[in-house]
Amino acid sequence: MKDIAITENHLYQKAFRRGQRWSGRFVTVCVLKDLHAKRLMKENPQKKYLNRIGLSVPKREGGAVERNRVKRILRAGLAEVRKKNTLKTGYLIVISTRPGVEKQKSTAIAAELQYIFKKLDMFVPSPGISNRTERETPQNTP
Repeated sequence: MKDIAITENHLYQKAFRRGQRWSGRFVTVCVLKDLHAKRLMKENPQKKYLNRIGLSVPKREGGAVERNRVKRILRAGLAEVRKKNTLKTGYLIVISTRPGVEKQKSTAIAAELQYIFKKLDMFVPSPGISNRTERETPQNTP
C-alpha cells in the first residue's frame, strides 16, 4: 500500500515537536498520530488508513544529487522493513538523517529502521502470537 508524502512544513514541525522520537546511528524517526487520518481514509478508494511519511535530509549532507541518493536509500530501507513486517497505519512518520548515512547501504538502514520501529511499537502484532505467559494460561484440572 502506497503512503502519502508529507509536503507541508507545519506537519514536519508538529512531528518533531510532539511526536515520539527514537534515534539510531544513521537516522532519527519521529512518529505522531495523524489527526486527519480519518478524512484521508474516506478519500482513499480502498477505505483504509494510510501513513504519511516524510524524509528529511539536511543540506549539510551535500548537494541535491547526494541528498536525493540518500532519500532513495531511505526509501529502499523502508521498503525492506515493510516486506518483513506490517506497520501500524494512521500516523505521521518523519525520518531524518544523521551524518554518515550517505556511506551506508540500504540493508544497514533497513536493519536500523527495523530496530527503531520495534522500539516505537509501530509493528502490527502477528495474529498467531499471544502475549500471555505460560503462568497466565488456564490449566486443565481433572
